[in-house]
Amino acid sequence: MLSMLQAHGLDAGPTQRPLLAGAVAALIADIPAAAVLVPFGSLDALGHAAGVATVLAGVAYGGTMLLGGVLYGWLFQRAANDPRGGWLFGLAFGFVLWMLGPVPLLQWLPDRPILSGNPAIGLLLGQLLWGLVLGLVFPLVHRRLHAGLEDRQRGNEGGIGPEAVTRRLLHDRGEKP
Repeated sequence: MLSMLQAHGLDAGPTQRPLLAGAVAALIADIPAAAVLVPFGSLDALGHAAGVATVLAGVAYGGTMLLGGVLYGWLFQRAANDPRGGWLFGLAFGFVLWMLGPVPLLQWLPDRPILSGNPAIGLLLGQLLWGLVLGLVFPLVHRRLHAGLEDRQRGNEGGIGPEAVTRRLLHDRGEKP
């Protein structure tokens, strides 16, 4: 198995853009997550604890999750592009981010927990939903952002590779390709 991975690699190539795909997918996933956070009062509790407006707490949450999406694309790279298992990668990633971020920062570090009750439940559900949507949307976004050789040939009439040579030879002979 290791030899196959070394031969084909799990690292995304320069045309695959997993970081950008993760950022765009995270922005899309922020919308349903925020729709869960608002009714549970999670953003209100975060804003009250930080001494800022609820809208600013929502923007901070969205920016943090944007960085989470970039981390998702960097960490999983080609594996995140799986349309059948991406939802599971995303759901697990959302849970891990919830465990590593809000739990220690909002529950253990202060004197008393910042979030408890419904806001804490809302944050967990929001993170899980964010991860699920991220995992589902990432392959779709990634396919749109992937720049391959086919895209370059369409934009370049001369083309590259064997098809370009064939086109040039046929053109030199006066034949239509």
